[in-house]
Amino acid sequence: MPETNHEITLDSALTDEAVLATYRRMFAALARDSGAVVDDPALVDIAETLFAAFAEAGEEWLTHEQMRHACRAYPGDLFDNRLRVLKGLGAIREVFPKPNQLRYRASFTSVVGLMFIRRMMDDGGQSEMHRLLALEDLNVADPRTTMEQAEQSARNLSRAFRLWALELVTLTTGTIEELREQAPKLWGTEEIARRAQSLHATILTRWPELDRVCTELRAAIYAYSDASRRAAGRLADSAGTTRNLTLLPAETWRTFAQTAPRDKLASVLDGFVFDAPAPWHDPAAIVRAVDESPRPAPAQPTPPRSDLPDDGPADSLEESGSAALTRLTGVAEAALAGADSVELHRLLGDAREWVAARRVLADLTSVDLRPELPFRLEWSDVLTADPDGEPVWLSHGSLTRSGE
Repeated sequence: MPETNHEITLDSALTDEAVLATYRRMFAALARDSGAVVDDPALVDIAETLFAAFAEAGEEWLTHEQMRHACRAYPGDLFDNRLRVLKGLGAIREVFPKPNQLRYRASFTSVVGLMFIRRMMDDGGQSEMHRLLALEDLNVADPRTTMEQAEQSARNLSRAFRLWALELVTLTTGTIEELREQAPKLWGTEEIARRAQSLHATILTRWPELDRVCTELRAAIYAYSDASRRAAGRLADSAGTTRNLTLLPAETWRTFAQTAPRDKLASVLDGFVFDAPAPWHDPAAIVRAVDESPRPAPAQPTPPRSDLPDDGPADSLEESGSAALTRLTGVAEAALAGADSVELHRLLGDAREWVAARRVLADLTSVDLRPELPFRLEWSDVLTADPDGEPVWLSHGSLTRSGE
């Protein structure tokens, strides 16, 4: 036993016994005997039935016969064992501590503890965390709250969020079946994180001296948020495209197929009748049919397009008729500038950039391809290369007025 630095007094012993008595009454509904937890849900149902009967009886209380009548749906030996345990832990006590007591009353602590346990079974502690954050938010906003109380509240919440985050991380890396069973722990995580951050802001605003404690609380909140998002993502992935969590995941089917005995696997097909397999197609006919089946023509790839920007008119491809001829005539006359012939390399060199030169060359080529226009392109065999120029490669030629 560890040594203590203080003297054990009667007051301290009574205080410790009062704490233990409260714990016993609170968890009496879950106790099978003085040192074990129930392993049958019916034992908890008997406790709930007794507490409901005590609530209806009011100030008249209940006798042993009335308690047995309220639990008449359960076996007698099971009821006697539960009543003995509840009496021994203080969940059911005599109305007045005197000999030959006939009437009993239920402990309020036991009823509240059972209600708390039921809520924990329903949502894994989510509702309790919401209540705790709401109460702590009211406490830290109270002017009577001291800095020591706020510090203790922040430390308790940091511890709770870190333990919660560790449990969610374990669920994320564990089996998908366990994650589905603990799915209620992922409900309302964003609201819980928002409430916790609001509480953190209130503490830090009122007591800036608690910045270190608030930093630990903020880190614990972020760890909880990250772990809950990862667990929710894995849970959503396990549900597939149907997002139906009531369907068994693929891991369950795979595990069953790998671990189930032969008889259990065969029992899945009980009630089904299968005809004996017989070949009704000649293998040679199947091969011939595959060889003669039409092959889909491969799709022709689209020719590559230049990634250079083109600032030309967007409707140039849609020009037709007199409008196109008028525009091309204007381009040729502007290039000739009143002369009968002009060197092509001078026109392309004046453009200063390939994008503009490409547009000039395209227009002049269109002019040459129009026989109704009196302008022609004549190419020579001269080709010049200038690595520092624009364009680098340039074919020589001239644009002439044909006079026709």
